[in-house]
Amino acid sequence: MEPEPEKAVLVAVEMNRRDHPWSLEDTLAELEYLANTAGAEVVGRVTQRANRLGSTYVGSGKVEEIREMMEDLNADVVIFDDELTPAQQRNLENALGRKVIDRTALILDVFGQHASTHEGKLQVELAQHEYLLPRLAGQWSHLERLGGGIGTRGPGETQIETDRRLVRNRLQKIKSELNAVRRRRSVHMERRKKSSIPMATLVGYTNAGKSTLFNALSDANVTAANQLFSTLDPVTRRIRLPSGASLLLSDTVGFIQKLSPKVVAAFRATLEELQESDILLHVIDVTHPKAMEQTKVVEDTLKDLGLSDRPRILVMNKMDLMQAAVPESPEDGSDGAQNELPDHEAKSGILVSATKGWNLDDLLREIEETLISIDGPLTVVG
Repeated sequence: MEPEPEKAVLVAVEMNRRDHPWSLEDTLAELEYLANTAGAEVVGRVTQRANRLGSTYVGSGKVEEIREMMEDLNADVVIFDDELTPAQQRNLENALGRKVIDRTALILDVFGQHASTHEGKLQVELAQHEYLLPRLAGQWSHLERLGGGIGTRGPGETQIETDRRLVRNRLQKIKSELNAVRRRRSVHMERRKKSSIPMATLVGYTNAGKSTLFNALSDANVTAANQLFSTLDPVTRRIRLPSGASLLLSDTVGFIQKLSPKVVAAFRATLEELQESDILLHVIDVTHPKAMEQTKVVEDTLKDLGLSDRPRILVMNKMDLMQAAVPESPEDGSDGAQNELPDHEAKSGILVSATKGWNLDDLLREIEETLISIDGPLTVVG
């Protein structure tokens, strides 16, 4: 029998006097999607607007409100939408008497579910251990409450140091294994360069349809589920362009807002696929109400990775759902959905439907023309 899903209460704070493109409702909806993907059942939500964050992230009145809600709903866990400091997490667990996790821990949990290769599992474990290390203090604080005197001063501190040493040792071992993976990857990348076959990599906000598009273009069988981070490990396939020239097409992990820099750093080996790409295909869910905000998250992440100048094509996916996403068509008879994106991006992008296979030939031609404009005529390799 499968265990009952954990019941979760979600908590989010909106800072006053801060211009942020994501509303409180939007970010909570995404947090709930993450929680559902992790297997939790969301039973309640708590929000607050504040000028600053305190030692318990929310005010004391909200802490009491959360505690009462969790008791009334028999909730097991409370999930906060931002990354908590170790002190905030300890204070909240003490005040609520329940398990407390934050957005970063939730994302890492989802990552852990979807990592299938040895490299992916190592990267998840690295990120989890780096997240855990500063939070070990206090895990043995129950020993400190026994009082002073002989026999009560040392054990807690000793256990904490033991835990820290074990985590640090494991971190070192993981990093060593990932370095070996990275060296093997660099060998493969050198072979790719010598073959003169160009490479394109799919990037985009999670759940934008990257893996579905990858499957449609390459006849691959990559998992393409309607959930966040369904594809975690990089996959590369060789496909044919209209001229007959070969192209290496790679699919990578999707991005998401409020993704901790430590988590991004932990997936450096995977994201090295982007560094070696001749062109990036930025896949956008054109029907999503937050399409522009999601686009900005991806572009900002690419900038942080030093890839802002890499040639890219905007692939506006899910055109088959555009009519459903736009309540009314404009009087000029056009479908109107393209107005969901700014004019300069709509003109430089291509509308496709990965599930229906619409306009994929146009996309391949655009990829080929872009590559020719960068490096000149492509070589047809048998």
